[in-house]
Amino acid sequence: MKEDMVNVHAGSASAPVYEKGTGHEVRGSSESGRIEGVVTETTHRGLKARHAQMIALGGTIGTGLFVGSGATLARGGPLMIFLAYSIIAACVLCVVTAIVEVAAYLPLSGGTMSYYGHRNVSDSLGFAMGWLYFYSLGILVPYEITAAGIVIEYWDPPVNMAVWITIFIVVIIALNALPVQYYGETEFWFASLKVFMMIGLLLLSFIIFWGGGPKQDGILGFHYWRDPGATNEYLRPGATGRFIAFVKVIVMSAFPFTFAPELLVVTGGEMKNPRRNLPKAAKRYFFRLVFFYIGCVVAIGIICPHTHEDLTDGGVGAASSAFVIGIDLVGIKGLGSVINAVVITSAWSSGNSFLYMSSRSLYSLAVAGNAPKIFTRCTDKGVPYMAVIAAALFCPLAYLNCAETGSTVFNWFVNLTNTSGFISWICCAIVYLRFHKAVKTQNLAKENIPYHSFLQPVGAYAAIVAFAILTLINGFDVFFPGKFNATSFLTAYIGIPLFLSIYFGHRIYSRRDPWVIPSKQVDLYTGIDVVLANEHPDPKADTWQKKLHGMLT
Repeated sequence: MKEDMVNVHAGSASAPVYEKGTGHEVRGSSESGRIEGVVTETTHRGLKARHAQMIALGGTIGTGLFVGSGATLARGGPLMIFLAYSIIAACVLCVVTAIVEVAAYLPLSGGTMSYYGHRNVSDSLGFAMGWLYFYSLGILVPYEITAAGIVIEYWDPPVNMAVWITIFIVVIIALNALPVQYYGETEFWFASLKVFMMIGLLLLSFIIFWGGGPKQDGILGFHYWRDPGATNEYLRPGATGRFIAFVKVIVMSAFPFTFAPELLVVTGGEMKNPRRNLPKAAKRYFFRLVFFYIGCVVAIGIICPHTHEDLTDGGVGAASSAFVIGIDLVGIKGLGSVINAVVITSAWSSGNSFLYMSSRSLYSLAVAGNAPKIFTRCTDKGVPYMAVIAAALFCPLAYLNCAETGSTVFNWFVNLTNTSGFISWICCAIVYLRFHKAVKTQNLAKENIPYHSFLQPVGAYAAIVAFAILTLINGFDVFFPGKFNATSFLTAYIGIPLFLSIYFGHRIYSRRDPWVIPSKQVDLYTGIDVVLANEHPDPKADTWQKKLHGMLT
């Protein structure tokens, strides 16, 4: 079967080229190093299986989960945050299973979701998604750098925050300027640290649940679910207030998940044996969602009362973490600094991942012909250095937070990304549905699709509906009497007209192209021969020494 697929379109160049008159223009598969007849350097497949698995587990876990979840707990209470995280996790899982099916079939170098939008839906959607990723992920880099600098203030150091920001910027850019295997190695250990700390916190929460803390004289259990209660009210009293609080908590709960699924696809373009390793990562994603995200909010709901004032006014860094507050309440001292240190590395790691994704998004745009070709330039080691430089230009925005007036300007930049995650997930589901339709229309055999989930295609439709609703209600509370102001409204919704302006601006430019590529004309084959030729069987690990070696190398 593999030979059959290699022979399909074997005579064509592995780089997609314009084919006028078909209504579909496929440009730039960087596997071949050719873009519209121009030979270019390409990214290299330097990410090993263990890199991919650990990045999938903890690559984008940052301050939102470790610290920001405390504010979400305070808003709605333990029951509401548990239900909200469960709903968001289910919707995100639908997105993950959809996009991995697309990416695992044709894991091209430079193949981000914007590139797959360009190939499967339309050039305009790919264009809009690509620039959405570039600016949103680029802005999130200084956001995470600033978060790391603020978290350091937990220890009240005699050093200006600008110094810490400079250190973080230099290290993050340096790591992204190195060959991708170094990025993979650093993220492997960063993510491992986050994973091990989360395991430790969940085990400690389990001990506290059974009354194992120094100041505990009995089983804690679900005491805080009864007093002060499992739910909270917001804006209105009674049942109406609890419903409003629940809606607000769902919106707040989405941030820790933002752009985590897309990281899987981006790493797939530089991963060894992606047609095997991407499905492995997707299958384990469910356990990541349940264990880390849902497990985290269950734990903090057990050990920390949602009415504790430090959740919203505890200060910087770990001081506002529900884990630290809950641990302090039972008399365990000294862990605050340990958790704070890991929170710093989490923010650092997330910033590292966001810069990597932003640069690869720009590289992918250039590969597809939707950005200047200069951004396809790579070093001999496969680093798209021009794209990295462009994405790194967002980093100095972090210095705006060193001044009070500057922080206001910085917050406006961050506001552009508030709805980006929802918009991205809607587009990802649309890309999958068009790919799924093309596979059926062109009678592509099921055995040629390396991954498929039982959730699809229903899951993609569910994700579109769910995230469309969340996009529209993102700032619903500004419409309540006495709550409306222009700043709050723009904060919640400015990302929507920005994305639509990019999309429709390109539609006007390419008005002769169809709105959607006909399913029979979707290119499912260009580049597949190169992908299959680069797949190599994993060495058989039949002894424990070989298995350990495979995990560590």
